Amino acid sequence: MPDIPKIKDYIALAMQIPCLAINKYDTKAEVREVIDGRINTISRQIFGAKKFIGPSLRLIVLPEYFLTGFPTRENIEQWRDKACFSKDDEIFTRLGDICQREGIFLSGNYYETDDNFPDFYFQASFIIDPSGKMILNYRRLNSMFSPTPHDVLDKYVEIYGYESLFPVVDTELGKLACIASEEILYPEVARCLMMRGAEVFLHSSSEIASATLSKKNIGKRARALENMAYVISANSAAMIDSLVLSNSTDGHSQIVHYDGHILAEALVGESVVANAYIHIEALREYRSRVSMKNYIARQRFELYAPSYSQHSFYPANQFHDEVLPKSAFNGIQQQTIDKLKEDGILG
Repeated sequence: MPDIPKIKDYIALAMQIPCLAINKYDTKAEVREVIDGRINTISRQIFGAKKFIGPSLRLIVLPEYFLTGFPTRENIEQWRDKACFSKDDEIFTRLGDICQREGIFLSGNYYETDDNFPDFYFQASFIIDPSGKMILNYRRLNSMFSPTPHDVLDKYVEIYGYESLFPVVDTELGKLACIASEEILYPEVARCLMMRGAEVFLHSSSEIASATLSKKNIGKRARALENMAYVISANSAAMIDSLVLSNSTDGHSQIVHYDGHILAEALVGESVVANAYIHIEALREYRSRVSMKNYIARQRFELYAPSYSQHSFYPANQFHDEVLPKSAFNGIQQQTIDKLKEDGILG
């Protein structure tokens, strides 16, 4: 493979913008009109961010749900038909045009259709490079009410291979990977990405913005510290037209240093405050030191692998024979809890 050009440092931005929920619309045509307007607005906002922050701004992360919001009363079929798109959709051509114009990498999150699994959808995070090309598409692996590759694991791995579950892309900004929303609370996701070289985690989220230290904000620091990686975490600046009160998910977009401290953090509302320099060469030098703090080099995975291989909690392949309704997810979790009690794992 040709050597990837390296950049010593650059500015990353967790851009805090509102999410416009499309639940009140019935058709894909109506949703498309909303999304088209949304991309026009985002285009102007990114132009303004580049002018305000300067030419060193090379990486922007957008919040989860930035195009559609999330399903509420819709069942899986209804949400698939009106709010989900393939990764080849014109939407990403337009976002790619923005990346080309501004010379940036752009990451965000959307609901994705896949012809290999036509009856449902996945929630996915993407990275588009300055040429306008989508260079990474990561499908969320842990979700409470949406299908994931784990629900069709055997078929998914047969089609795409195991490595597709944990994509990492090598760029001039470093080795980038995506973590979706609450998956920041699952250490295994970040760890598996780090095993494949990830240096910067791009975290699209739409989460509670609390004056106290929230679970996800604890998770961001922990994932950065234990994996010696930057975390660029973009939260919503309110959820408009949602059943959730709009400012419940508003604020605290942040950039976390690989030693676990916050470099920049936004308050509430639309904001470009959460921007900071990413010193990728300094990170690499830090990872190369012989030190008690080198948590990567000190990993002893052989100790843990048998425990993972010998235990199954939430069952895989739930969509193997049929597409389950959203109402079934609570039941599967209850069955898992009951099994863990029977096995003596839960008291």
